[in-house]
Amino acid sequence: MIVDYALYANGVRYSEPSNLPELITKAKTEGGFVWVGLAEPTQEEFDKIVGDFRFHPLAIEDAISAKQRPKFEEYPGLQFCVLRTVFYDEAKSEVSTGEIFCFIGENFIVVVRHGDGSALVNTRHQLEGNPDQLAKGPYAVLHAIIDHSIDCYIDIAAELETDVMQVEQRVFNGDLETQSEDIYFLKREVIEFRHAIDPLLSPLQKLASEGAPHINPALTPFFRDTLDHLSRASDAAAGLDTLLTSALQADLAHIQLQQNIDMRKITAYVALASVPTMVAGIYGMNFDVMPELRWKFGYPMVLTGLLLVTGFLYRKFKKAKWL
Repeated sequence: MIVDYALYANGVRYSEPSNLPELITKAKTEGGFVWVGLAEPTQEEFDKIVGDFRFHPLAIEDAISAKQRPKFEEYPGLQFCVLRTVFYDEAKSEVSTGEIFCFIGENFIVVVRHGDGSALVNTRHQLEGNPDQLAKGPYAVLHAIIDHSIDCYIDIAAELETDVMQVEQRVFNGDLETQSEDIYFLKREVIEFRHAIDPLLSPLQKLASEGAPHINPALTPFFRDTLDHLSRASDAAAGLDTLLTSALQADLAHIQLQQNIDMRKITAYVALASVPTMVAGIYGMNFDVMPELRWKFGYPMVLTGLLLVTGFLYRKFKKAKWL
């Protein structure tokens, strides 16, 4: 659906009622730019916007099909930017992503949002409250949208960090209970998060570079600041990914340690049972001539010997912490 559209001249919203084609014509003849916002538009709605702006067909295809990597591309008279929005469900510890497509021209910016992520209504209101920034043109809107998305990245990185620390504490709490499943699923969410933010670094570097075409030089410091924030979020996500890998390795090592402890216990009990089993096997061979076979103290002597040997072995295994 079409969320909102307006003409902005010198940073001020054109207040007189008018339809979109009239606003586009006014922007071309009198200056300013048109900002159109759409949220998961239908094919009919999108075709109407395309008819008004004459976008490049490849950019249209990307916006309709969605599922694109963050990127920045240039077409004749049009720049096309894609970025991913990220939403974190704390209850399920799941990361879900959406997409924002920005079509930018000299006198317009069309923003198409798909999937999860916070709405851009507040971004529009904040920019309208800052006419000096809005007067810098359509790329001021693009910067505000990217900055808003990156702020969400930083918040989600903090939430993921909390979950990672909780898993790490459970791994090292000493009870040797495996956390492999939780670590695996959390690592998958971190990877999904990285897929949303890492590819944006390269396009944002282009926008933040000195002398970038089509961009008001006054906006370059703002894009550089946004790039710094994105780098921080990317580094935080990479650190969480590495930490989860280490936690998974530690958890697997704990599993192996527990298996070794179990095997030592089994080995110790088998050793304790082997001596009585051997002696009982010897005296059960039914020979007539055997040492102490017909001596009346032979049976108590054998039992006493077995108890002494078994007790000695038990003490040695206990001292070696095998039992």
